[in-house]
Amino acid sequence: MTRPRRLEALDDSPEAVRRRTPVHRLWYAAYGSNMHLDRLTAYLAGGRPPGGLRSYPGCRDPRGPARTAPVMLPGLLYFATTSEVWTGGRAFYDPDAAPARGSRPEGAELPSRAYLLTLSQFSDIAAQEMYREPGEDLDLTEAVAQGRARIGPGRYETLVCAGVLDGYPVLTFTAPWSSQDITMNAPSAAYLRHIGAGIVASHGWSARRAAAYLAGCPGADGHWTAAEIAALLTAPP
Repeated sequence: MTRPRRLEALDDSPEAVRRRTPVHRLWYAAYGSNMHLDRLTAYLAGGRPPGGLRSYPGCRDPRGPARTAPVMLPGLLYFATTSEVWTGGRAFYDPDAAPARGSRPEGAELPSRAYLLTLSQFSDIAAQEMYREPGEDLDLTEAVAQGRARIGPGRYETLVCAGVLDGYPVLTFTAPWSSQDITMNAPSAAYLRHIGAGIVASHGWSARRAAAYLAGCPGADGHWTAAEIAALLTAPP
């Protein structure tokens, strides 16, 4: 098992904010299908990922990440709305959700794969997640100063800065709503397989542990058992 990197807390003092801005390089913390490097590569270089239904234009800067690191984000993974690509529920991150009583220790945290990217790469990935053309840099000042910024009404247009790693801010995007304010929707088998494979590859978890984690996430809970998800992760491709 790979030991995840721990994030430094976000210092919102004026001096610390001045040191972090403007943002030129950052960690993008992927928690859904982009945990799988093949999927992220399609966003960076363009093309259609294996098993995907859409082709992506790619980023202005198509290079791969400078570095990758397994990290744990505080909060909750849940599934809601309906994915046009995967069918079934989409993965979302609720940074404010408390762990359920009696849950495993990782229930308070979300396994993520962080990629060290340029501002333009992160901006272009965010645009493609919303089915928009890439090409315009985001202003991350509010997000890295206050920990959150809503840049639009879309499902992945709320930026969250979860902390700092090696001097760079760690950012991801999620929905503007809370996990308490949305109806859950079970994810598809293909989507769970993709996310689970990303967790196994980046964190070194066993298929059994990754399956138990995903089976406990709202939206999957009650629709998928850990045994069923483990079978997805161990089945031949």
